[in-house]
Parts: sequence; structure tokens; C-alpha cells
Amino acid sequence: MIGAGVIGVTTAWYLRQQGVNVAVVEQRAGVAQEASFGNAGVIAPGYVTPWAAPGMPRKVLSYLFAAEAPVLFRPSLNPALWRWVLRWLGECRLERYRENKSRMQRVAFYSRDQLHRLRDQLSIQYEQSQGYLQLLRAQRDVEMTAPARDLLDAAAVPYRMLEPAECHELEPGLSQSAPLAGGILLPEDEAGNCPLFAQALRRAAEDAGVRFRFNTPVDALVVEGGRATGIMARGHRYEADAVVMAAAVGSVPLLSACGIRIPLYPVKGYSATVMLDPLAIGPRRALMDEAYKTAITPFANRIRIAGTAELGSPRLTLRDAALRTLMRVASDWFPGAGRYSDAQFWVGARPMLPDGAPLLGPTPVDGLFLNLGHGSTGWAMACGSGRVVADVVVGRTPEIPLDGLTLERYR
Repeated sequence: MIGAGVIGVTTAWYLRQQGVNVAVVEQRAGVAQEASFGNAGVIAPGYVTPWAAPGMPRKVLSYLFAAEAPVLFRPSLNPALWRWVLRWLGECRLERYRENKSRMQRVAFYSRDQLHRLRDQLSIQYEQSQGYLQLLRAQRDVEMTAPARDLLDAAAVPYRMLEPAECHELEPGLSQSAPLAGGILLPEDEAGNCPLFAQALRRAAEDAGVRFRFNTPVDALVVEGGRATGIMARGHRYEADAVVMAAAVGSVPLLSACGIRIPLYPVKGYSATVMLDPLAIGPRRALMDEAYKTAITPFANRIRIAGTAELGSPRLTLRDAALRTLMRVASDWFPGAGRYSDAQFWVGARPMLPDGAPLLGPTPVDGLFLNLGHGSTGWAMACGSGRVVADVVVGRTPEIPLDGLTLERYR
């Protein structure tokens, strides 16, 4: 197993539960240290949606010169960026959006069921909360949710349209002065601390016999006679009967060296973690500011504000414009709830595919399997993806269909 983010840890757990001897190789010093570390914490199958959506190209262009925006595009001369953008534009048509969203939700709903089973089995606590509330600032925002609501209806996902007063009743800490046209409540969606979960599952996996090797960057896959037989890491060869690639954007060069090219590109995401004022009323559940695509999630004595997608800049440096957006959204809705001047900021690379759904399962190289490309929804899909890939590795039929989720869709 290559990669010890939440995707890699869950996959390792399910493989071990099926009797496989598992070793996880990770370049960082612990689990969930990259894309899994500072995410929004939202587990919302009803809200899971591809970034490629009707109207999104126009939105991206409109944000180019905005001081505060949910999407930042930094054009460059990198051919990989433009290849990705062209594929992404082709996925923004309504029929493609519907199909891609359906694929993502198939994994996400299955994943939530697996998470609940795992949580009950191992008694894992990870600062979880119940319910997810989309906040709609203007009537235009309400109208633009119509296609998503149609899909919720088609999938029989429970939700409620709320008037502003109902939103304030559910969330008494919401500012009365912030513009609010209404909300959408998804009562069965939830949130939780992803790194905390991954750390707990790592301990359970180690107790079950999984070996973790940290501070070990992988140099290459070993492929002999068309079959993956191990990896090279720090000049040492590690033998394996099968290799699962779950290294997010770090998977691309390793796979390319084996002749497997996937349109995976890093889309930067930002977050801020803010301590709550003990006397203030913070959020009771995860919230989403629909206009700014920014989530506010409660974690014990603090809140996580996460959002902004930045495409085209590979360097993981904090950008003031993105941080201002996060702070604006938080202070708009909960102006006195947090110690915003002491916020701790994070930036990470989301491993994004143009059509949104992850890549799971086999490759043209025997013994080499994929579990990657989850974008900003890795936490929402982690347990389901891990279970599916573990089933495929040991030759079992997964409990959900794999059509549209494998490498075949790019061949």
C-alpha cells in the first residue's frame, strides 16, 4: 500500500480484515498529513458533487479579478494544466454532470454506511456531528440549487427547504445581519475530524497486524513481466504480491513510469482552524455558504473553515486572497464566535480528476490497483472506497457496481 492518508488507512484496514498481510509506505511522519489533514470534515453524500458543473466555466471567469472568490484560476504554460482544463470543460454539460454526480454519490452513500459500521465496531470517536445546512445568501442562490435538488429528489435523499427564520432557529449563533434568503437542511449528512479518525483507525490496524513505514518516499514501482512485484523506496526494494496506489497527486509520476497516464491534477484547497470563545454560540452542525463554497464545521472547542479551490498554482503556499475569503465567511455568519485573529491556516493539494469520481480497482498492470482521485470528497468516500478496493484485490465482487469508477473510463 502506497499512501497513508485516510484513503490508504481505510484500504489497509479492510485488506487486513480479509486476511491480507499489509504494509503501508508513507513519505510523511504519520497518517493523514497531506490532503486529509486540514479538510472541511464534511461527510455529506447528499451534497457530494463534481466540480465540473453547468455554469461553472462562466463562474470561474467571473472570479478572475475578484478580490474574494471561491475559485481561483492561475493560468500557466504547463501543458498538463490545459489538458486537464479541456477535459474538465467537456464534463460541464448537464448530462455529464448528472452521470458524474450519480457515480460519486454511489460511493459516498456506501461509504457512509461502512463508516457507521466501523465506528460501531471499533468505538471510534472523531468529534462527529449530525446534519448539514446549506446557507443561501440570495434568491439567486436558491434558484441555482434547483438542479441539485432535482437529483436529491431522484435519489430519495431527505432534505428540507428552510426559510431564514428556520435557519436561525436551527443555528441560534447565526448573525442576524448577514444576508440570508433560506437554506437546505440535509439531516442525514454529517461531519467529523478526519485526521482524528485516521489516527484511531491506524492504531486498530496496527493491533490487527498492519505495518506502517513512515518517512519513506517511494521512488518507483517494480514491474516485471507485466506484473507489479514491489516498490523501490530509499534505494531499497520491497517485495509484494500486489500494490495499491493511494498516494493522491504523488501517484501520477509513479504510474506514468509504468505507462499508466491519468488526468489527475492538484487543485489547492485552504482551511482555517479557529478556537471558539467559550461564551459564544458557535455552529451546531456543519454549514456550507453556497455563494462562497465555504464550509464551517464544529470540532469540540474550535471550528474549521474550509474552501476556495485554486487551479494552476502547484506551490503549496498560503494565498492572502483565499484566506480573506475564509475569514469573511466565518465572520459574516458567526462574527463573535471565534478568535479569528489567532486562526491557524492550512493549504493542501486535492487530487482532482476532471469528471469528479475517483478511480478504483485494477489497472493494465497485473497486481497494481488504484484508490485515488477523490478530490475534495476523500473523507466522504474513504471507507467505501477502501472496502471496494480491498474486495477487488482479494477477488471478491464489491457490494456496489464499479461501472464508471475504474480506469476503463479514460481508455
